[in-house]
Amino acid sequence: MPGTTGTTSRGRIRYGYWLPVFGGWLRNAGDEGMEVSWSYAKKLACRSEQIGYDLTLVAELFLNDIKGINAPALDAWSTAAALAAVTERLEMMVAVRPTFHQPAILAKQAANMDLIAPGRISLNVVSSWWADEARRYGVHFEEHDDRYARTNEWLSVVHGAWTTSGYSHAGKYYSVDETVLVPKPKKLPTIYAGGESEAAKTLISSQCDAYVMHGDPPERIAPKIADMRARRAALGLPPMTFGMAAYEIVRPTEAEAKREVERITNVAPGSPGYGNYQDWISHTKLEQRVSLEDYSVSNRGLRAGLVGTPEQVAERVRAFADAGVDLLLLQSSPQLEEMERFASEVMPLVG
Repeated sequence: MPGTTGTTSRGRIRYGYWLPVFGGWLRNAGDEGMEVSWSYAKKLACRSEQIGYDLTLVAELFLNDIKGINAPALDAWSTAAALAAVTERLEMMVAVRPTFHQPAILAKQAANMDLIAPGRISLNVVSSWWADEARRYGVHFEEHDDRYARTNEWLSVVHGAWTTSGYSHAGKYYSVDETVLVPKPKKLPTIYAGGESEAAKTLISSQCDAYVMHGDPPERIAPKIADMRARRAALGLPPMTFGMAAYEIVRPTEAEAKREVERITNVAPGSPGYGNYQDWISHTKLEQRVSLEDYSVSNRGLRAGLVGTPEQVAERVRAFADAGVDLLLLQSSPQLEEMERFASEVMPLVG
């Protein structure tokens, strides 16, 4: 399965961003100026491809883990399908959790989206972590390594449905018999996935096309990439590509950038996202302990260090490219305004 899709050429880092389907990224702030609506999502996607962004990651959670479970959140798949129809160049990386989607049905949906946006559909496969969300939506929640075993089989079924006529499979988690999937995707969607446990890395190195990482400094990212490259080579598979989450803050001076960091990292017990932080920590296996300050923004984004003047941030981006990162998945607040700033002030300096 891996290596069957087109991958990014070396030499140019790609810029992606998280679509703010939760109305923002800050767990200590209310209104961030990112309305949870189709109109804002469309405006952001259309503008982003005009100013140099390559990809948007559309996260999938049925509850809002940033602003609290009673806050609104957009559905990933219907939003991504609609965005695919109104954009021309932007890649749609749609998150999908195997426990919430039957694989053959999902394969059909993704193939249909490829008709809408040929070659621009990819999957971010996520093994679920939120037990309370699963309970509220009537989905069975499994322990960590069991979720990865399910994901492994799920990916096999998806790929089989995409590539084989009359595909059949009988396994521990899924059974399909003579599946008919027509039309098939002209280009198989790239499979992205992330995880820091041994179970995750074993799965991703064998079944996926790209590895996505939480934010960390370049000196921590480089050995992670080296490890996954070695795993991949040992399996005799083509090279992977590598993405990383990062929260970016670009300001005229370093002092202004630091003040913004202080403003957004004061999440306290009792705030809407705090309970979800406890749930997340208890159901993941991370290589490092995540502090509550790290959790102020998603996916350890501040650890990437894309904070400072345009020159400082551009230098940091180049360091990640040297470490082997192909794709930056950026978050910012307010998203559109900060993405405009990054595109006009940082991208030209990176080259």
